[in-house]
Amino acid sequence: MRNKKKHTILIIEDSELNIAALSRILSPEYDVLVARSGREGIELAKNNSPIIIILDIILPDIDGFETIQMLKKAVSTRKIPVIFITALTNIADEEKGLKLGGADYITKPFSDDIVKLRVKNQINILEYVSTIENMSRTDQLTGLHNRRSFHERLVSEWKLAAREGTSLSLLIMDVDHFKECNDTFGHLLGDTILQKVAKEISKSTKRPTDFVARWGGEEFITLLPRTDSDNALIVAETIRKNVEDAVITLPDNRSANVTISIGVNTHLPTRKCAVYEFLHQADRAMYAAKDQGRNRVIVHQT
Repeated sequence: MRNKKKHTILIIEDSELNIAALSRILSPEYDVLVARSGREGIELAKNNSPIIIILDIILPDIDGFETIQMLKKAVSTRKIPVIFITALTNIADEEKGLKLGGADYITKPFSDDIVKLRVKNQINILEYVSTIENMSRTDQLTGLHNRRSFHERLVSEWKLAAREGTSLSLLIMDVDHFKECNDTFGHLLGDTILQKVAKEISKSTKRPTDFVARWGGEEFITLLPRTDSDNALIVAETIRKNVEDAVITLPDNRSANVTISIGVNTHLPTRKCAVYEFLHQADRAMYAAKDQGRNRVIVHQT
């Protein structure tokens, strides 16, 4: 049975006694990294992405307050919770650390249970926030990414393609005659149809970089980075055929078949191009597919 991968905790502390004590407490449950100065700790944090940083205030180069300020400025480390460790009892120091973004404090000498609980509390908070963020970016019916998530990814991929000079392709898809499906089978069974279509679209996109989302209602959208028009057309035809061939078994044991119309747009992004026009052109191609008889792929022609 494969062992579950341990979370990594970074300790930034120059006292060998304190390092030994914290390592003894935490190493049974976590992978422990150690830095003996603030600058070394910042580099280790950037290169190893620990889940928690335990940071001493008094360090040999820059102090803990300056260290956390630098951690919070860097994109790769700003979200990592920082727990201060200190022997100081000055309330002003605790207040300063919390104002700078510290998540908690542990006071020396260490209590094993307190250290474990404070670390575990921060991990629980991270997991809760991650769950909420995932829910806010996920379509609850189909399990696909939602419109908000797609917009974020599109902007990111657009900028990347513009920097690299690579093609970006987009598919906008709409289930044909979906209103009639709802009228025939009912809205709950219509949901089953949307779930099946979503599964067929996801199954038809093979690369980790391909991004599938529910665009809204019976519309779906797929982003294909580093994909030219010919290959985007191949993907679109694969999706169209797989949806057409799929037999959808409904909860009342009836079966249904549906088709989709797909609009394709491929672009070489530049700073002068507008993302909204990229979307609009794919949308117009999809409506052209509808107008020309449905269950077909239309590629936007520039």
